Amino acid sequence: MTPPRPLRADAARNRALLLAAAADEFAEHGVEASVADIARRAGVGKGTVFRHFPTKDDLIAAIVLDRVEALGRLGERLLSAKDPGAALLEFLTEAAHQRQQRDLSFLQESGDALPAVVEARTRMFATIHALVDRAREHGALRDDVTGTDVILLMCAPNHVTGYVPDASPDLWQRYLAIIFDGLRPEGAHALPQPPPAL
Repeated sequence: MTPPRPLRADAARNRALLLAAAADEFAEHGVEASVADIARRAGVGKGTVFRHFPTKDDLIAAIVLDRVEALGRLGERLLSAKDPGAALLEFLTEAAHQRQQRDLSFLQESGDALPAVVEARTRMFATIHALVDRAREHGALRDDVTGTDVILLMCAPNHVTGYVPDASPDLWQRYLAIIFDGLRPEGAHALPQPPPAL
Protein backbone atom coordinates (compact mmCIF):
# COMPACT_ATOMS: atom_id res chain seq x y z
CA MET A 1 0.00 0.00 0.00
CA THR A 2 1.37 3.42 -0.98
CA PRO A 3 1.78 5.74 2.05
CA PRO A 4 -0.17 9.02 1.86
CA ARG A 5 1.76 11.91 0.34
CA PRO A 6 2.82 14.57 2.84
CA LEU A 7 0.71 17.72 2.85
CA ARG A 8 1.97 20.80 1.01
CA ALA A 9 3.33 23.47 3.35
CA ASP A 10 0.23 25.68 3.06
CA ALA A 11 -2.13 22.73 3.54
CA ALA A 12 -0.15 21.55 6.57
CA ARG A 13 -0.28 25.08 8.00
CA ASN A 14 -4.05 25.29 7.45
CA ARG A 15 -4.53 21.92 9.10
CA ALA A 16 -2.52 23.00 12.16
CA LEU A 17 -4.48 26.29 12.36
CA LEU A 18 -7.75 24.38 12.14
CA LEU A 19 -6.81 21.93 14.88
CA ALA A 20 -5.76 24.75 17.23
CA ALA A 21 -8.86 26.82 16.44
CA ALA A 22 -11.15 23.82 16.85
CA ALA A 23 -9.55 22.89 20.18
CA ASP A 24 -10.14 26.46 21.43
CA GLU A 25 -13.75 26.50 20.20
CA PHE A 26 -14.55 23.10 21.69
CA ALA A 27 -12.91 24.10 25.00
CA GLU A 28 -15.07 27.25 25.14
CA HIS A 29 -18.36 25.99 23.68
CA GLY A 30 -18.29 22.19 23.93
CA VAL A 31 -19.08 19.82 21.10
CA GLU A 32 -21.84 22.15 19.88
CA ALA A 33 -19.18 24.57 18.56
CA SER A 34 -19.98 25.35 14.94
CA VAL A 35 -17.76 24.63 11.97
CA ALA A 36 -18.35 28.22 10.79
CA ASP A 37 -16.94 29.61 14.06
CA ILE A 38 -13.97 27.23 13.88
CA ALA A 39 -13.23 28.35 10.31
CA ARG A 40 -13.53 32.01 11.27
CA ARG A 41 -11.21 31.54 14.24
CA ALA A 42 -8.65 29.78 12.03
CA GLY A 43 -8.91 32.48 9.36
CA VAL A 44 -10.00 30.07 6.63
CA GLY A 45 -13.20 29.32 4.76
CA LYS A 46 -15.63 26.55 5.71
CA GLY A 47 -14.65 24.73 2.53
CA THR A 48 -11.09 24.44 3.82
CA VAL A 49 -12.39 22.83 7.01
CA PHE A 50 -14.35 20.23 5.07
CA ARG A 51 -11.45 19.51 2.72
CA HIS A 52 -9.35 18.49 5.70
CA PHE A 53 -12.13 17.06 7.87
CA PRO A 54 -15.28 15.89 6.03
CA THR A 55 -17.33 15.74 9.27
CA LYS A 56 -17.16 17.28 12.72
CA ASP A 57 -16.46 13.80 14.11
CA ASP A 58 -13.39 13.61 11.85
CA LEU A 59 -12.21 16.93 13.27
CA ILE A 60 -12.76 15.81 16.87
CA ALA A 61 -10.92 12.55 16.21
CA ALA A 62 -8.01 14.49 14.68
CA ILE A 63 -7.73 16.69 17.79
CA VAL A 64 -7.67 13.65 20.06
CA LEU A 65 -5.09 11.93 17.83
CA ASP A 66 -2.94 15.06 17.67
CA ARG A 67 -2.79 15.32 21.48
CA VAL A 68 -2.06 11.62 22.00
CA GLU A 69 0.65 11.58 19.33
CA ALA A 70 2.32 14.71 20.74
CA LEU A 71 2.56 13.13 24.19
CA GLY A 72 3.77 9.88 22.67
CA ARG A 73 6.56 11.65 20.77
CA LEU A 74 7.65 13.44 23.94
CA GLY A 75 7.73 10.17 25.86
CA GLU A 76 9.81 8.49 23.17
CA ARG A 77 12.34 11.33 23.25
CA LEU A 78 12.55 11.13 27.04
CA LEU A 79 13.42 7.43 26.94
CA SER A 80 17.00 8.44 26.17
CA ALA A 81 17.24 11.09 28.92
CA LYS A 82 20.19 10.74 31.30
CA ASP A 83 17.99 11.17 34.41
CA PRO A 84 15.04 8.72 34.19
CA GLY A 85 13.33 10.19 37.26
CA ALA A 86 13.43 13.71 35.84
CA ALA A 87 12.28 12.35 32.49
CA LEU A 88 9.17 10.79 34.02
CA LEU A 89 8.39 14.00 35.90
CA GLU A 90 8.81 16.01 32.68
CA PHE A 91 6.39 13.70 30.89
CA LEU A 92 3.76 13.94 33.65
CA THR A 93 4.21 17.71 33.82
CA GLU A 94 3.61 18.08 30.08
CA ALA A 95 0.58 15.78 30.23
CA ALA A 96 -0.96 17.88 33.01
CA HIS A 97 0.02 21.16 31.36
CA GLN A 98 -1.51 20.10 28.04
CA ARG A 99 -4.79 19.36 29.77
CA GLN A 100 -4.64 22.59 31.79
CA GLN A 101 -4.29 24.64 28.60
CA ARG A 102 -7.40 23.07 27.07
CA ASP A 103 -9.40 20.48 28.98
CA LEU A 104 -10.81 18.50 26.09
CA SER A 105 -11.36 15.26 27.97
CA PHE A 106 -15.02 15.35 26.93
CA LEU A 107 -13.86 14.79 23.34
CA GLN A 108 -12.06 11.55 24.17
CA GLU A 109 -15.09 9.33 23.63
CA SER A 110 -15.56 10.65 20.10
CA GLY A 111 -12.01 9.72 19.12
CA ASP A 112 -11.62 6.51 21.11
CA ALA A 113 -13.13 4.25 18.46
CA LEU A 114 -10.83 5.51 15.70
CA PRO A 115 -8.19 2.84 14.93
CA ALA A 116 -5.45 5.47 14.57
CA VAL A 117 -6.26 6.85 18.06
CA VAL A 118 -6.29 3.35 19.58
CA GLU A 119 -2.94 2.60 17.96
CA ALA A 120 -1.37 5.91 19.07
CA ARG A 121 -2.67 5.48 22.64
CA THR A 122 -1.36 1.90 22.77
CA ARG A 123 2.08 3.14 21.68
CA MET A 124 1.97 5.97 24.22
CA PHE A 125 1.01 3.58 27.04
CA ALA A 126 3.91 1.29 26.09
CA THR A 127 6.22 4.30 26.24
CA ILE A 128 4.90 5.25 29.69
CA HIS A 129 5.58 1.71 30.93
CA ALA A 130 9.14 2.01 29.58
CA LEU A 131 9.64 5.42 31.27
CA VAL A 132 8.39 3.97 34.56
CA ASP A 133 10.61 0.87 34.24
CA ARG A 134 13.70 3.04 33.62
CA ALA A 135 12.90 5.31 36.59
CA ARG A 136 12.35 2.29 38.85
CA GLU A 137 15.58 0.59 37.71
CA HIS A 138 17.53 3.78 38.50
CA GLY A 139 16.08 4.02 42.00
CA ALA A 140 14.00 7.13 41.26
CA LEU A 141 10.67 5.32 41.69
CA ARG A 142 9.35 3.04 44.38
CA ASP A 143 9.55 -0.67 43.55
CA ASP A 144 5.81 -1.35 43.69
CA VAL A 145 4.65 1.36 41.25
CA THR A 146 3.79 0.23 37.73
CA GLY A 147 3.23 1.94 34.41
CA THR A 148 -0.49 1.31 34.86
CA ASP A 149 -0.43 3.25 38.15
CA VAL A 150 1.20 6.20 36.41
CA ILE A 151 -1.23 6.10 33.47
CA LEU A 152 -4.16 6.26 35.91
CA LEU A 153 -2.57 9.17 37.81
CA MET A 154 -1.85 11.28 34.71
CA CYS A 155 -5.12 13.24 34.80
CA ALA A 156 -5.35 13.49 38.59
CA PRO A 157 -3.72 16.94 39.07
CA ASN A 158 -6.26 18.60 36.78
CA HIS A 159 -9.17 16.50 38.02
CA VAL A 160 -8.54 17.61 41.61
CA THR A 161 -8.37 21.31 40.76
CA GLY A 162 -11.68 21.04 38.92
CA TYR A 163 -13.36 20.92 42.34
CA VAL A 164 -11.83 24.23 43.48
CA PRO A 165 -13.86 27.34 42.55
CA ASP A 166 -11.71 30.13 41.08
CA ALA A 167 -8.61 27.96 41.35
CA SER A 168 -5.26 29.43 40.36
CA PRO A 169 -4.36 28.25 36.84
CA ASP A 170 -1.16 26.80 38.32
CA LEU A 171 -2.80 24.87 41.19
CA TRP A 172 -2.35 21.58 39.27
CA GLN A 173 1.39 21.89 39.93
CA ARG A 174 0.79 21.44 43.67
CA TYR A 175 -1.02 18.16 43.16
CA LEU A 176 1.46 16.89 40.61
CA ALA A 177 4.22 17.50 43.19
CA ILE A 178 2.24 15.56 45.82
CA ILE A 179 1.71 12.71 43.36
CA PHE A 180 5.36 12.62 42.38
CA ASP A 181 6.49 12.61 46.00
CA GLY A 182 4.22 9.59 46.48
CA LEU A 183 5.95 7.84 43.57
CA ARG A 184 9.43 8.29 45.04
CA PRO A 185 10.99 5.48 47.11
CA GLU A 186 11.93 7.66 50.09
CA GLY A 187 9.61 6.92 53.02
CA ALA A 188 7.39 4.63 50.92
CA HIS A 189 5.07 2.21 52.70
CA ALA A 190 3.71 -0.98 51.16
CA LEU A 191 0.62 -0.41 49.03
CA PRO A 192 -2.51 -2.21 50.28
CA GLN A 193 -3.72 -3.46 46.85
CA PRO A 194 -2.03 -4.66 43.66
CA PRO A 195 -2.29 -2.46 40.54
CA PRO A 196 -5.27 -3.02 38.25
CA ALA A 197 -4.80 -4.77 34.95
CA LEU A 198 -5.38 -2.52 31.95
